[in-house]
This record gives sequence, C-alpha cells and structure tokens, in this order.
Amino acid sequence: MTTLHHEHASHAHTHGPDCGHTEVPHEDHVDYAHDGHLHREHEGHWDECEPGGHVSHDGHEHRHGQDCGHESVLHGDHVDYVHDGHRHAAHEGHWDDH
Repeated sequence: MTTLHHEHASHAHTHGPDCGHTEVPHEDHVDYAHDGHLHREHEGHWDECEPGGHVSHDGHEHRHGQDCGHESVLHGDHVDYVHDGHRHAAHEGHWDDH
C-alpha cells in the first residue's frame, strides 16, 4: 500500500497531543483525524495522509461497531476503526486496511 502525498496547503492548525483531534498511529508517524480526513506533519507542512489503492485485511474476523472497544474515526463517507496500529474500514463484506 502506498500513501498519497497531497499537501494540505491552507492548514493553519497545528496538531499535537493536546489539539483535540484523534491521533491515529500509521506506519512510522501519527495521523490526526480532522474534518473527515487524516493529516500528518511532513517537512514543515501538513499532508493529507490517505492510502492509495485497495488493501483488504484478510482473516479479520472481529466485527467492529459502536461497542467493539476500538476507537472510531470519521473518514470521508464512512467510519474507520483504529486496531493494532492501523485503521479498518468495512468494504463490501470484508475489512480494508487504511
């Protein structure tokens, strides 16, 4: 899975541990959920941090939902669940890694 590099040009807010937005561990950095998308700091600016392509999480039998115990994060038109350092999203009868 590759991550697209799209600078969020007009992002004046500085994310951090006390900014009020959900922190989402993602590979070697932390994303912040903000307005239905994810931001990450990158070389002095903020990028949209969105996966490229479709990556199915095979063998994921846990059913995420309101009371599953995993943090939910609004992501575009759906909800992702933070689980084991990545995000899962329901997609056509299976779970995707985001």
